[in-house]
Amino acid sequence: MSTVAETSSAESLADVVDRLGGVALHRIRMQPPPGTATVDDVVEIERRENRLYELVDGVLVEKIMGTPESRIAVVIAAALENFISEDDLGIVAGADGMFRLPDNLVRMPDVAYASWDRFPSGELDEAVPEVAPDLVVEVLSLGNTPAEMTRKLREYFRAGVRLVWFVDPATKRVTVYTSPTRSKVVPSSGTLDGGKVLPGFTLPVASLFAKLKRKKKRP
Repeated sequence: MSTVAETSSAESLADVVDRLGGVALHRIRMQPPPGTATVDDVVEIERRENRLYELVDGVLVEKIMGTPESRIAVVIAAALENFISEDDLGIVAGADGMFRLPDNLVRMPDVAYASWDRFPSGELDEAVPEVAPDLVVEVLSLGNTPAEMTRKLREYFRAGVRLVWFVDPATKRVTVYTSPTRSKVVPSSGTLDGGKVLPGFTLPVASLFAKLKRKKKRP
């Protein structure tokens, strides 16, 4: 059963925005009123309006993603899917994949990998599985604030995520987190790897951004 997050009646909208990480006001849905939204609202709005909202503290926050960011996410998802398919290691979800985390959170990583070990039934059979992925990828958009992403990072690891990649199209670098306080930056000349989550998986960072340009035609 969905539950509603407790909010103070004295809390202002400015307080809500600050708590959410300084997200733009236009990303916050006012109906249902902030603090009263549920998982069911997330599912129903996606079904009825084809719009994606994450659920944070009972507040619906619209997910933002441009076409370049989506393209990068697709490249990563395809590489992960190709790697895991042979041995049927788990599932890969895209930007509209919903995951219910503790504290009544619904997050939609741009890409997520979850091993079958995380699904006791051995089957993905829920619209919003109550599962924390093993690997989460977020492709940063201009509308993402540092405070918003820092909050997401803490939530992911608190929920049980083991590896997080923040892909920055502006700098063409990827920050790899193994905890909220342990990270390394992989430049465009470097290579991502699956670490302990997906041993043997590698992906050149440059390949993510190369897919944003047309290949030169051969003479």
